[in-house]
Amino acid sequence: MKGYLVLSTGETFEGEWLGTQEEVYGEVVFFTGMTGYQEVITDPSFKGQIVVFTYPLIGNYGVNQADNESKAPQVSGVIVSESSSQGFHYESTNSFSDTCSDSDVPLLAGVDTRAVVKRIRELGDMGAIITTDLNKVDFTKYKPIGTRDLVKEVSTQTIEQFGDGDIHVVLVDFGYKKSIVDCLVKLGCKVTVVPYDTPFEKVQSLAPDGILLSNGPGNPKKLEAQLPNIKKLATTYPTLGICLGHQLLALAFGGDTEKLRFGHRGANQPVQDVVTNQVYMTSQNHSYVVKEEQMEQTGFSVRFKNINDGSVEGLSHKELPITSIQFHPEAHPGPSDSEQIFSQFLQEMSSKRREKAYA
Repeated sequence: MKGYLVLSTGETFEGEWLGTQEEVYGEVVFFTGMTGYQEVITDPSFKGQIVVFTYPLIGNYGVNQADNESKAPQVSGVIVSESSSQGFHYESTNSFSDTCSDSDVPLLAGVDTRAVVKRIRELGDMGAIITTDLNKVDFTKYKPIGTRDLVKEVSTQTIEQFGDGDIHVVLVDFGYKKSIVDCLVKLGCKVTVVPYDTPFEKVQSLAPDGILLSNGPGNPKKLEAQLPNIKKLATTYPTLGICLGHQLLALAFGGDTEKLRFGHRGANQPVQDVVTNQVYMTSQNHSYVVKEEQMEQTGFSVRFKNINDGSVEGLSHKELPITSIQFHPEAHPGPSDSEQIFSQFLQEMSSKRREKAYA
């Protein structure tokens, strides 16, 4: 069956419709990684988005039981040049197209993805509709992604615990990736995942050694009501913010954020530590960035920068044990160059614990 990707500009791209036949709306974005499609479609940070994969063949190693970043696909839709109908890998248990179909995620194959990406690069991320009927396309009946409370749609509703290590991390869930928890557990942590709007007093009752503010979807300014709580947590405990968590820390301390034209989504984004001059290849997925010119009054200094466009990729507080990063140190998908940031977080929590013991 023929299907169509219709951009909010009115431009239309034709392809072969696979899977569910319901029309969907989302923000169309592109991902440049050669691998990692399973992690991408299950990453809650992609909630509400239609993902265009730039690599020409998607699905060639299938889908397995281990690499999901959440319990089910989170994307609104998927656009590919070619979709492999089989998965040529010994761990594969399902094909990519069947996974999308089973989860009611529309998959449009045979699309000129290079042309779509060129338009996104020129005009920026924009609203789009995937449909089989061009006569029924109506953008006015959909709510733009920047106005939706996406975090509320993906955050846990209950408190969950993983691992039984000596160091206790409370992860505030704005749409966390499973691999972040897996990495912390592997390093010897007990991780308690709490809903994004958990009050300070409840977190305090859990007796954490540190706080991790997770990644997640959407506009950070939609979470303005949570900023006082975030600031209180960060000034009380050693804190690490990742992606959306990084942006929320900046806002909580008086900084500002803005939306990039087409964001950073891929597994090879070069980031430099401005203190050590070390360069990391990083995995990223975000539309919004922290504005550097607003940092002076926050107590933070810029620690990491994107080499491609100079945007802020991470912050360090000048007095408190607070670090924030725009990229994903656990990778999945992508290189693990920056995984040591978790080790630094553990050292800060251990140091704080020793201070309390000797106080």
